[in-house]
Amino acid sequence: MAKPLRVGMIGYGFMGRAHSNAYSQVNHFFDLGHQVVRKACCARNEAKIKSFAETWGYESYETDWRRLIERDDIDLIDIGSPNNTHLEIATAAAEAGKMVLCEKPLAMNVQEGEKMVAAIERAGVPNMVWYNYRRVPAISLARQIVEEGRIGRAFHYRATYLQDWTIAEDVPQGGPALWRLDVNVAGSGVTGDLLAHSIDTAEWLNGPICRVSAHTETFVKQRTHVETGKVQPVGIDDACMFLAVFANGSLGTFESTRYARGRKNYNTFELNGERGSVFFDLEDPHILQFFRYADPGTEKKVEDHLTGWQRIHVTNSEHPYMDHWWVPGCTIGYEHTFINALADFIQGLDQGKPVQPDFRCALHTQRVCDAVLESAKSGQWVEIPAPVETT
Repeated sequence: MAKPLRVGMIGYGFMGRAHSNAYSQVNHFFDLGHQVVRKACCARNEAKIKSFAETWGYESYETDWRRLIERDDIDLIDIGSPNNTHLEIATAAAEAGKMVLCEKPLAMNVQEGEKMVAAIERAGVPNMVWYNYRRVPAISLARQIVEEGRIGRAFHYRATYLQDWTIAEDVPQGGPALWRLDVNVAGSGVTGDLLAHSIDTAEWLNGPICRVSAHTETFVKQRTHVETGKVQPVGIDDACMFLAVFANGSLGTFESTRYARGRKNYNTFELNGERGSVFFDLEDPHILQFFRYADPGTEKKVEDHLTGWQRIHVTNSEHPYMDHWWVPGCTIGYEHTFINALADFIQGLDQGKPVQPDFRCALHTQRVCDAVLESAKSGQWVEIPAPVETT
């Protein structure tokens, strides 16, 4: 019989819904040793969290996260609240012996992230950060292709993450819906919100980044704050571009903005190597483009008349995660990446093995984000320490 995994969910926004959907669905599609129980959810607004609990099937709710952590009937705390809450909640949950899942980015900055990692590792509790794009089957297939040697020596990595939802100057900052525009709540703008995803994916596929040179821009300098009603300076970055050098010697370019008119969630990457290349676009998530130049086993070049980019429709049961879903040709969506991530975490519990990315792994992503912002301020290249290996 499956062991219950009693979840306490903090937050009811975009990520609260995405995570709650995963909790409701994961045992329907994955054969796991734990059965998820949606025990309680938590937020300050009682009317909204009560409605959220009823909608998503939570047995109860709290309006103070401290009471949620104190409860004996909660095994796992999931932090889906804004970035400035992560440190205090994660530390308290770890000290209470709870498993901890946390939305990205890990923290407001490296200093907070280090405290979170210390608390988690001191308590020895299972943990994971929701960098869910690793669980897009096509991105996982790209990782498999890299591990099979089909890319070979890497030369270039380029990533873009483009949106357009903050262009209007009358968009305010702050409050429950627009806290990502408030530097005191978010910590940074597109660097922590969007590029953190790009950095995590890049390092998962191509190894650690060791040097960066960056430039950021805030196009709208002042916005009305939802909570004060006053026009206040905008402290977050609206756009960021940076150059990167990877530890394997390859070169990277990264660009992110919320000012790319017409781009809604244009998250792409391309990796070019000696034997081949891969390209992915999140707005076409079931496709991985692959260019094969040479066979990794024989180093023999593919015949000229057979070369060219191929579009792999990542829906076969042989593809990552897809044996848990539908028949070949039927696609899955954004919400399924969270279900896949949660399944991996629970399988780790079943097997007694940590699952990546954990807090320590996410701390290195935070180091890269902080280095990008530091470089943008100084105008200089910034070195990034090598990550500590996670066991």
